[in-house]
Amino acid sequence: MFLMRATYVITVVILGASVGAAEPSPSSDHPTLIEIATRVDPAAERAVLEQLVGFGTRHTASDTTSATRGIGAARRWIASRFEAIARDCGGCITVETPSTMATGERLPKLTEIVDVLGIQRGSSDPDRVVVISAHLDSRVRDVMNATADAPGANDDGSGVAAVMEVARILSHYKFPATVVYAVLSGEEQGLYGGKLLAQTAQARGWRVEAQLNNDIVGNIQGQSGVIDNTHVRVFSEGTKATETQQEGAKRRFNGGELDSPARNLARYMAGLAQQYLTNFQVRMIYRTDRFSRGGDQVPMLEAGFPAVRVTEAAENYDRQHQDVRTENGVAYGDVIAGVDLPYLAQVTRLNAITLASLAWAPAPPAGVNIAGAVTPDTKVSWAPTVGAASYRVWWRDTTLPQWSDSRWAPENETSLTLAGINIDDFFFGVAAVSADGFASPIVFPGAAGSFEPPTAARSQPISK
Repeated sequence: MFLMRATYVITVVILGASVGAAEPSPSSDHPTLIEIATRVDPAAERAVLEQLVGFGTRHTASDTTSATRGIGAARRWIASRFEAIARDCGGCITVETPSTMATGERLPKLTEIVDVLGIQRGSSDPDRVVVISAHLDSRVRDVMNATADAPGANDDGSGVAAVMEVARILSHYKFPATVVYAVLSGEEQGLYGGKLLAQTAQARGWRVEAQLNNDIVGNIQGQSGVIDNTHVRVFSEGTKATETQQEGAKRRFNGGELDSPARNLARYMAGLAQQYLTNFQVRMIYRTDRFSRGGDQVPMLEAGFPAVRVTEAAENYDRQHQDVRTENGVAYGDVIAGVDLPYLAQVTRLNAITLASLAWAPAPPAGVNIAGAVTPDTKVSWAPTVGAASYRVWWRDTTLPQWSDSRWAPENETSLTLAGINIDDFFFGVAAVSADGFASPIVFPGAAGSFEPPTAARSQPISK
């Protein structure tokens, strides 16, 4: 676990070496995160789903002028909901609608792609950004059919409902970092909304620490009949999409395949679920997305921003990309009846506490480095982090999925020597911790684990 616990002393014996680890006093049991989790309202999420399904279709190329049908009406309604939330919080959220024109194999006619963003600006570190996203558009079996009813209740009305509910809840709190609530378009036609989000982040110089992309998060009964309402899958890339040839060569030799920022973000979410949610756990999936499939987190990864995909544990393909119908007694179609509201609420709670914890914590440390070859000790060092009151060094056996051992760095120090801990036998990382005990994700040393985006990825202009 990466989170802080009550004061105690551990003695770890490894290869005959004794390592004392006295922890500072701030507790990891944050009442505010518990409060946030309890504020999720399944009825509010159902209301969003009913409104979205009521637009008939939200196909990317559907009507944009009607007040009641098509993606234009849907995105205007989303913007109006963000504006209502902003009024309730005294203007804490700014609504923006970046757009671009796109065409492609699944979008033969030049079409406007519009993302709807609710931006809750951070108080002291506003260029550091955490994002929750989902896609607004829907489809039937024929991806080119822009007129047929495509309810899109689960894919991805469920994700949009989660985004809107998280915005409603977190708007009542203030954070050092900026929180962006993103409802994207054009996912089914080629991840166009995700590309636009990445371009927007680059153009504005956002230091995106995390994107939680929620896509298909409301179903509990898989096509095989299995029911799973106690797990959610979090997909995370292994090696970075932006890795250079030189970085790859170093990673292949020293490790890092399991410790991209996205993967340590997934571990972060798993730890929060274990600590704060009842009978609900994260299944970490070591893939960027489902096999040979993709979502709006992919363009963000390609831009160098840490991102994960959040998806239900048991998918039902009779309820995805289907014309609404009944054949041989089997109901097909993505309708509200296929969304389990208590389960969706659990996924929403996970997103809400993750975003809040990230936004309250300091940024993940930069410049993390380890040394200790041909010595019995390992030295971990890092650059100072704004807002960090302390730092916690972590290590684990190279075959373990979660961080297992830790030690606090001395006050005001940005390095720690782990006496008797052999650099060859473990993976190492460091987290920054605020004065009130909110910890950043753990950062693996070097380019493989750095949360900092490539410089070039932040200098490209937004497409118009």
